[in-house]
Amino acid sequence: MRTRHLARTAVRNLGILAHVDAGKTTLTERFLYLTGATHKRGEVHDGTTVTDFDPQERDRGITIFAAAVSCDWHGHRLNLIDTPGHVDFSDEVERALRVLDGAVAVFDGVAGVEPQSESVWRQADRHGVPRIAFVNKLDRAGADLDGALDSLRTRLGTVPLAVQLPIGREDAFTGVVDLVRMRAHEWPAGAGTYTEGPVPEELRDEADRRRRALAEKVAELHGAALEEYCEHGTLTERTLVAALRDLTLSGEAVVVLCGSAYRNRGIEPLLDAVVAYLPAPTDMPPVGGAHPADPEAPFTALAFKVAATPTGRMTYLRVYAGTIRKGDTVLDTTTGRTERIARILRVQADRATEADQAVAGDIVAVVGPKSARTGATLCDPGAPVLLEPPVVADPVVSVAVEAGRGPDTERLAAALARLTEEDPSLGVRTDPESGQTVLSGLGELHLEVAVEKLRRAQGIEVTVGRPRVAYRETVVRGVTGLVYRHVKQDGGAGQFAHVVVDVEPLEDGEFVFRSAVTGGRVPQEFVRAVEAGCRDALVEGPLGGHPVTGVRVTLTDGATHVKDSSELAFRAAGRFALREALRTSEMALLEPVAEVTVTVPDTAVGTVLGDLSARRGRVTDSTTRGGTAVLTATVPLAELFGYASRLRGRTQGRGTFTSRPAGYAPAG
Repeated sequence: MRTRHLARTAVRNLGILAHVDAGKTTLTERFLYLTGATHKRGEVHDGTTVTDFDPQERDRGITIFAAAVSCDWHGHRLNLIDTPGHVDFSDEVERALRVLDGAVAVFDGVAGVEPQSESVWRQADRHGVPRIAFVNKLDRAGADLDGALDSLRTRLGTVPLAVQLPIGREDAFTGVVDLVRMRAHEWPAGAGTYTEGPVPEELRDEADRRRRALAEKVAELHGAALEEYCEHGTLTERTLVAALRDLTLSGEAVVVLCGSAYRNRGIEPLLDAVVAYLPAPTDMPPVGGAHPADPEAPFTALAFKVAATPTGRMTYLRVYAGTIRKGDTVLDTTTGRTERIARILRVQADRATEADQAVAGDIVAVVGPKSARTGATLCDPGAPVLLEPPVVADPVVSVAVEAGRGPDTERLAAALARLTEEDPSLGVRTDPESGQTVLSGLGELHLEVAVEKLRRAQGIEVTVGRPRVAYRETVVRGVTGLVYRHVKQDGGAGQFAHVVVDVEPLEDGEFVFRSAVTGGRVPQEFVRAVEAGCRDALVEGPLGGHPVTGVRVTLTDGATHVKDSSELAFRAAGRFALREALRTSEMALLEPVAEVTVTVPDTAVGTVLGDLSARRGRVTDSTTRGGTAVLTATVPLAELFGYASRLRGRTQGRGTFTSRPAGYAPAG
């Protein structure tokens, strides 16, 4: 039993995180190749990568769906999830981070921290996922490790600890100096592996300076390292590695390595760093009351992904405690139903191998559960536990969809249900006015991919309407002392509730309710009913039936009837009182906005600025470097539909842009 438990220390569950085109998928391919998991290097531009196996991923050249793979490195099992870098698929990243123990954040050596790399970094912050960083593409013109480190400091607010020094710049980049061991690793052109030797003489002074700076910074942050540094003026390799691991696990600092994934340079040291610095399942805090990664504890797992495949419905699990075997029965505590595990699969992207069991710390897929959804807790029926599910983002863009052929109408409804089961960030509803089926998602590309999946996988011709954004309504100037009396008498027990409310704008947040009633005039259970009624009223605002946000409601007074007052009556009073208050208040319409980063030749800046202004964009930053301008602007999401093609047309195909959600702003 002890041997099995100790084996969990040799497991690393990690994600690869980055902005789109920073090199995540290429890095994952190099991991698989160098560890012997694959025998040929896949390339994104050739459509031959293991993790981008979906036809749409290969056609578009981007990662759309999080893909799980595994490999072995120096006696350690690495379970990797290659995550999307495009903002429209950030919910895939959220679900992956919920079940990962660590991550490698990849940054472009030229661009440094980009908008989506900042977004996924914040997501990892929220989940408390320890990270190391890899500055990629150091072989490109303009690549600069120190510039990337500065952007990590300023944009992410972290403490980067560079443990390597590049050998050569741009095209002449051939290797790195390991500042921990003070050895040089070089990858000769055409060679299959690296050579190790002493630090090149021309870099000796610089390497010594950086080694001292690294030791000083680590000593500032780590108590045990500080004692050794004060006594000896330096840190041994053993102390430095131990301190760097502690700082990584605590999140106080980030170990930074560098290289070029495309040219296979710097990958082996990065694999070593994954093993040395990122946590094992046994390093993570307990989940569900069980000892971390204890195979003997009652079984506990979280379903973080559901996929429909030609061989059946697969549910991806992170096993937190216990052991599961083929044929076991588990409890889905989300639904209260029991499910039978028919098969356990070790997944390698779109391929899988059978396994007899899975133990704490594993990431596997199972076949058998019929109703388990993303976020479900599967556990031992004798020891029920409920784990916190991943947070699902609210959709912001919608399109009307309908079957192109009459006979496909029923098939379309079933296919949409499967889509939302696989991707909870998609939503499907029927418009009450038009009767149309409305598909909602996180962005224009997100919906394009979903519709194309319907066409390709299901063979359904789909007609798509113009995209629409999700508006909100908010209070600009509220009302005080609004009185509402709910009285209903239709035979038998009646309904009576009397409430007085104040409504005012809420600067930060969606909704706050509080009671200022004194003297017990409204019992506490009725106060809770009033709050529930107010929440009911927020679903539709008075301007256009959009959800209401940014409002504070205060219950200031009320009255009850000895016989006719009830929670139902006070809930109705709360609902109708807030509806009336909102109709009386000064309201404003809010629309979703995005922060857009546009990269164009400096000769096209004037044209692009004019176009952004026409789209109601507000430019917040502008920088120019080497003939290229980078513009940052806040633009209404509704104005970004079709912007990619317009930008390419105005810049002769040389302009690119990325965007990320920036909340809501008054519609203008």
